[in-house]
Amino acid sequence: MTEQTRLRYTAPVDEKPLEHLVSDGGYTSIFRRIACVGDSLSSGEHESLNPDGTNGYHDLFEHSWGQYLARMTGATVFNFSGGGMMASTYCNGHAEAMGWLDPEKWAQAYIIALGVNDIVNYNQAPGTVADICDENLAKNAETFTGYYARIIQTYKQISPDAKFFLVTPPIHPTHAEMGLSGRFAVVTNCVYALADYFGTYVIDLYRYAPAHSGAYVDTFYLHHHLNAAGYRVAAEQMASYIDYIIRHHPQDFKNVGFIGSKTPMLC
Repeated sequence: MTEQTRLRYTAPVDEKPLEHLVSDGGYTSIFRRIACVGDSLSSGEHESLNPDGTNGYHDLFEHSWGQYLARMTGATVFNFSGGGMMASTYCNGHAEAMGWLDPEKWAQAYIIALGVNDIVNYNQAPGTVADICDENLAKNAETFTGYYARIIQTYKQISPDAKFFLVTPPIHPTHAEMGLSGRFAVVTNCVYALADYFGTYVIDLYRYAPAHSGAYVDTFYLHHHLNAAGYRVAAEQMASYIDYIIRHHPQDFKNVGFIGSKTPMLC
């Protein structure tokens, strides 16, 4: 039995996330409808150089990690994302205007990757889970945590049994040089607090993904965003991490096939 075959049936207790990468989606493919909520890095954004020397920004969704994930797994993947996206803009009319809250676009899994614009770039108040109102999401405080929670609460109403995967941003040494590395840690802490509050999962790129520096940037970046190959690698990281989570928590995913159906689940 090869190592790859063994991993299909086992979950070594000492295994680290992203230690074993999958290129075919792995067990992520048990989800047939996936929604990706995020900013430019969830949108396949590419930077071009204009004649005047300024940069142009283009959301090329076909190169987003979500659509690479769709092609890996054969699943339907929705891009609920855009360059510059923040949890606050998502909640304050933009998601509704874009049709991202359409019940017909329900998903079995939601992958949420927000926080870089919110906290790192615009220094929004991070808040705490005390900002969440379970009875009325409109009463959540106007903090990053409050807005982020509203996104989760909204999609739980649309797809009550869906699984949620909350993503932390990977380390980029340039931000340390700019004095912003601490804000990335703040985003990560907020994501873990939200995951604990809602009983869901974390895709921790901050801790387990390669640092976006040196050869990684030379190979996978185009100016300040990823290039096509970089988004493909990001898709492998997302798929591999979810595959890892499913293998280590198999009891949590037994009923995935019934998510979105009217068939009663056994447990």
